[in-house]
Amino acid sequence: MHRGAAESDIQNVSKHLTSRGIRVERLDGHEQTILGILGGSGGYDVGSMSAMPGVQEVVRVSTPYRLSSRNSHPEDTVITLPDGTRIGGDAPSIVIAGPCSVESEDQLRRTAECLRKSGVRFMRGGAFKPRTSPYSFQGLGFDGLEMLKKVSEEFDLFIVSEVMEPAHVPAIAEFTDIVQIGSRNMQNYPLLRQIGNIRKPVMLKRGAAATIEEWLMAAEYILAGGNEKIILCERGIRTFETSLRFTADLGAVPVVKKLSHLPIIVDPSHATGRREFVGSLARAAIAIGADGVMVEVHPDPDRALSDGAQSLTFELFTEMMGELVRVADAIDRPLLVEPQKRIMDSGERIGTTTPVMVKAQK
Repeated sequence: MHRGAAESDIQNVSKHLTSRGIRVERLDGHEQTILGILGGSGGYDVGSMSAMPGVQEVVRVSTPYRLSSRNSHPEDTVITLPDGTRIGGDAPSIVIAGPCSVESEDQLRRTAECLRKSGVRFMRGGAFKPRTSPYSFQGLGFDGLEMLKKVSEEFDLFIVSEVMEPAHVPAIAEFTDIVQIGSRNMQNYPLLRQIGNIRKPVMLKRGAAATIEEWLMAAEYILAGGNEKIILCERGIRTFETSLRFTADLGAVPVVKKLSHLPIIVDPSHATGRREFVGSLARAAIAIGADGVMVEVHPDPDRALSDGAQSLTFELFTEMMGELVRVADAIDRPLLVEPQKRIMDSGERIGTTTPVMVKAQK
């Protein structure tokens, strides 16, 4: 309450709360009175009381994201995939790579071969694409998912792909190993609720103008539905700086790790928008403690149907992977890389090996 607030105003606020079944504790100081709410507010928007006579401000002293908060879940969440691969906690950092959009089966197969030569197990590829312009390439839809599924089985890869509509969630969950919620849909609450109903791992990208609290609140929707397999993805936020596509908020990594138990990875491709800076930011993400990075890779970026400017060539990707291994070794958290017994050659199916932690050669 304001300093010197009238007793009638204090009583009015207290009665207003108790009439809604809210428990109130009054604390009288020398010059100021505080009314504390004990327990929950029963869904009532307490912030709306800031306009009542005598109220100076309404201050939240506990986090609104109880399920995603580290206070309620002190241990790191570790997501375990069917083959035992782990994401989060003290597990090795992962790399997710692939084209922005699925364009053809040949494109996916060439990319998959490049990834497997580098030991990467996760391939991303957009079949449904949310684009700023309605005239831009919107993706191949379920045909693209069929291609992803086919190539992933050939190369023993985990697939990450985006869902845009609540009605598509069950079907897309059947095709993918990790369902992605893009930046534009971070606050698509019907979609978040539907994602909460499945038990498939989900990657939740941060909105371009979202605070960390809003991001964790979006995760709360999924957790409230019962899906605890959430990976957060920092992909850059919109600021006054225009030299890059977005501003990469690498500080979000240690902040999220302090506030939440959920694993967090970084997407340097969307953060920079330019391939020459992707490797540098990926190295920084691993160095600062991210649980992984996700980058865009394309056989011929200059002819890509979407986001070619930020997509790495195969040569740049291979170079980046070597750098990431060395950085991961330096911070004593090895990169998850799977060495190959054999790579696709003349139609031969790829060999299956056990994932290992690879450290740089001394």
